[in-house]
Amino acid sequence: MPSKRSREKNVFVLGIGSDIGKALAERYCKQGYNVVGAYRNTASVRSLLDARGVHLLKCDVGNKADIRKCVNRYKELSQPWDIFISCVGSMEPIGRFFGCNFDQWERSVNVNSVAQLRFLHEIYPYRRQRKPCHVVFFAGGGTNNPFTNYSAYCASKIMLIKACELLDDENPDLNVFILGPGWVRTKIHDQTLEHRAASGRSYNKTIEFLRSKKSGTSYEDIYDCINWCMAQGRDVVGGRNFSVVHDPWREKGMKFKEQLYKDKNKFKLRRYKNI
Repeated sequence: MPSKRSREKNVFVLGIGSDIGKALAERYCKQGYNVVGAYRNTASVRSLLDARGVHLLKCDVGNKADIRKCVNRYKELSQPWDIFISCVGSMEPIGRFFGCNFDQWERSVNVNSVAQLRFLHEIYPYRRQRKPCHVVFFAGGGTNNPFTNYSAYCASKIMLIKACELLDDENPDLNVFILGPGWVRTKIHDQTLEHRAASGRSYNKTIEFLRSKKSGTSYEDIYDCINWCMAQGRDVVGGRNFSVVHDPWREKGMKFKEQLYKDKNKFKLRRYKNI
């Protein structure tokens, strides 16, 4: 008979100190999941320090040794993960490509994509065995057009989109997908506000959004979309890039599911109007 711990569901949140990471952790805890989260700044997780069902591990994802140390500590918990969610993100450096310090640009690409994939690579052996586990990443601006002055952030997100397709193709034991959350009221926008000149048109767009009465994408919508994707399984959502705001996963879920099942290219990185 399996132990109680082996029957429990476990979520690992990379970047649990982010606003989205924290909100997701709180919701999965309420549903009875065990949550383990990796964070960089203690101040960002203060509200979770005494939360029941949450175990916190400090980690700077930009540091290879930190990743290895964090995963080794996770291994010691003996809590195989069912869901891995990466909420790490930084828009900096902001500015035109040739105006950016390239060392900063390279570090940004590492944190926004490579380091997240490294973490998944390290923690993969400690997933739940004998059943598909779920892997969730977040996309950003620039999927369908240039994201001017945010080249490192944009290029990193495109890399994650393609990585999801590759991981889905190679690993039948994983349901890997990526979500574009749209405009969310999080502290990441502070980076744009701090670089008024370098951010170009995005500065005014950000100010307009933050000063408006628009609520933006809610944490609840992001949470519900993740759960919808997990419920459909890898044959439907695996390797795809979804928009929380614009895709009809809510009211037309069944019809949308059929469309995805029939078209294996839908919502994947492809040449536009390829002949």
